[in-house]
Amino acid sequence: MSNVPAELRYTREHEWAKVEGDRARIGITAFAQDQLGDVVFVELPKIGAHVRSTQTFGVVESVKAVSDLFAPISGEVVEVNADLAKKPETVNADPYGQGWMIVVTVSDPAELEGLLSAEAYAALIAAAGH
Repeated sequence: MSNVPAELRYTREHEWAKVEGDRARIGITAFAQDQLGDVVFVELPKIGAHVRSTQTFGVVESVKAVSDLFAPISGEVVEVNADLAKKPETVNADPYGQGWMIVVTVSDPAELEGLLSAEAYAALIAAAGH
């Protein structure tokens, strides 16, 4: 499970959330970026925007496809990774580090319980034949 960090929580749509106090850092998984191929554009919300769990918060475009990004949890966007506008390929190179997308305040901590553990996410992608 080297490409599924244990400290993160995951969605079935291949986003991850890292809880940092009352905030959560959000991005897409290594599996997702691998399926997309070379990322060429990332569209993210502005600081102050509100995202809702399971609703789209942005778009990632690759050489293969355009895919919606789905919020793992609800909250207000307090940080946006502006570097991705100039270097979207960072999502491919470091999806769990420099390729993060947004940070939101956690408005409903109970939503975190609905996210997948690393083990459950690894089983999900294994069941998909990957």
